[in-house]
Amino acid sequence: MIIQKTREEIELMRQSALIVSKTLGMIATEIKPGITTLQLDRLAEEFIRDNGAIPGFKGLYGCPSTLLTSVNEQVVHGLPTDRPIQDGDIVSVDCGAIMNEFYGDHAYTFEIGEVAEETKKLLRITKESLYVGIREFRTGNRVEDVGNAIQKYTEAEGYGVVRELVGHGLGRKMHEEPEMPNYGKRGRGKLFIEGMVVALEPMINMGTKNVRTLKDGWTIVTRDGKPSAHFEHNVAIVDGKPELLSTFAYIYKALGIESDEEKEFRKQPLVLS
Repeated sequence: MIIQKTREEIELMRQSALIVSKTLGMIATEIKPGITTLQLDRLAEEFIRDNGAIPGFKGLYGCPSTLLTSVNEQVVHGLPTDRPIQDGDIVSVDCGAIMNEFYGDHAYTFEIGEVAEETKKLLRITKESLYVGIREFRTGNRVEDVGNAIQKYTEAEGYGVVRELVGHGLGRKMHEEPEMPNYGKRGRGKLFIEGMVVALEPMINMGTKNVRTLKDGWTIVTRDGKPSAHFEHNVAIVDGKPELLSTFAYIYKALGIESDEEKEFRKQPLVLS
């Protein structure tokens, strides 16, 4: 069952999402060659708790960490380790937090130092596909309209769209209905309605779409060992249209990046605090 949110609940969810956004912005100032993902995990937990929230992943389904950190060929669900991050790596940092009894949950794939041009393109196309999908998240459309848009955009570049892992509804639980695949056929799936909130998250591989799980039971990797990218936003339907609850603006501020990619999905300009 799809759980519609009131305007008041959506505003509470915006606060939950922004805690995650700020955490990722803090991570952007720290993630560099030599630091370990375990160190980043400790920093994230401290930051979330200091800001009056609770880590959303830690303990959920037995997850041992605050962050899920996936490096290079790791797609998602990578457990933090003591391996130092290296120049040329890409690192997907997925973070969740609970505030106001609601979850925030989104992710960003960071470039570390000098990254190969073909990998930079993978990240660019994957992030662009996230916004391509968000544009389809509006009343009157259906679940697979989003997936179809993402699939067409990324497969046109020769990339593989992961099938085993999908986005999801979001609310008082981390995973609510509906599931939001990054592939599909237009006109299929559940109908979008006012007050829906979802986490949209393209997981796109440079090569094959096929993945496997490592022995730790968590980390998902590409079967061909090629890089994978992952970007995620939290989005609500307000007045029939998609409205972003999360933002990458804190990341961009930390990295000195100028971008207006989120502008069309906000009724009012975002003021960073």
